[in-house]
Formats: sequence, structure tokens, C-alpha cells
Amino acid sequence: MSKKVLVPIAPGTEEMEAITIIDMMIRAGYDVVTATADFDGALTMRGSRGITLTAECSLVDIADDEFDAVILPGGVGGSEVFRDSTVLVEIVRQQMYEGKLVAAICAAPALVLQHHNLYPEALMTCHPSFQSHIPEKNWRVKRVTYDVNHNVMTSQGPGTALEFAMEIIIHLSGKAHAWTVAEPMVPVPNLHYHKLGEADA
Repeated sequence: MSKKVLVPIAPGTEEMEAITIIDMMIRAGYDVVTATADFDGALTMRGSRGITLTAECSLVDIADDEFDAVILPGGVGGSEVFRDSTVLVEIVRQQMYEGKLVAAICAAPALVLQHHNLYPEALMTCHPSFQSHIPEKNWRVKRVTYDVNHNVMTSQGPGTALEFAMEIIIHLSGKAHAWTVAEPMVPVPNLHYHKLGEADA
């Protein structure tokens, strides 16, 4: 059964993170919905580096849909739009209440999840520039941090986006499926996406 994932974008979203996440979820065979969180509903916007990003729809169009994962790319500007979007915050809150995966990278864990105190007890990481936003007891320095008790995954920045996306796929579909996604991409050896034996399936 295919998974359905939501990837919001907004003006100022970090392009490398957004595109890596979207691309990897598609490679995994998931139904990916890219929705704008922009207040005026514009589907086309510029990311943090000036690259044009295009959404398929507005968040209000899919607010009542169910998703296996909601994944927030970072970028300061985009994360600030996410933070101020009552629709997006409610979608994340509902995802949390249902025990489904919420994932956020870069500035998004600090500016969205922590700002709204959505996971007060969860272990998190984020971009090092925003470490001060995360309480010391919750902070983890790992490039990708998954809190199994709260089903929330966080990561640090553009350079960790591939690892982040792969860990989401592993979480949603298992290591064997994740390997079928990773193998054709020829990932660098230190990402540890080596061929998995039957025992890992």
C-alpha cells in the first residue's frame, strides 16, 4: 500500500531540502502532495536561494486529508511562514494527536515545532544556528534524530537532507524498501545504505 506524504513549501523554503525530500519520497513510490503555506495562496514562490518552487495546491485544499507523514523543509523564511500558518500548525497538531510521523529539518524544528511547544518532551535536533531554541534536555547533536516515543524525526540542514529522507523511508517502509531506493543512487559509503540481508528486511 502506497504511503501519502505532505511536504509544505513557502517563500524562503530551503530549496535543497525541499527538492531532496520531494524527490526521495517520489523515488520511494509515495503519493507526495506539495502544498503552499503562503498566506496569499500563491503556488509559485522563490526559495531561500532565489530558486523558483511550485506547489500543487494550497494547504486549505488538503487540510482534511490524511497523511502517513508530514515533512517540513527548513529555511528561515519558509519556517517563519510555517510558524505563522494556523492551517499548517493545526495539520501538524492533528498528525501528532493521531500518532503519525511528523518530520522537520533545519530551522523548522526550532521555529515551528518548538515555537508552538508541540513536542515538549521529545528529543530533537535542528540547524546548529537554532540550537538555543531547543531546551538542553531535549537537544541531540545527531544529524538525524528520531524520537520513537513521540514519532517525530528532525535533522540539521541541507547537508543532512539525503540522510533525513532515507530515514523517513526506512521508518515508513522498512530497510529493504529503502535499499531499493538507495542502490540506484550510488550513495557515498559513509551513509551506510549498504545492501541489506534478508534478516534486515
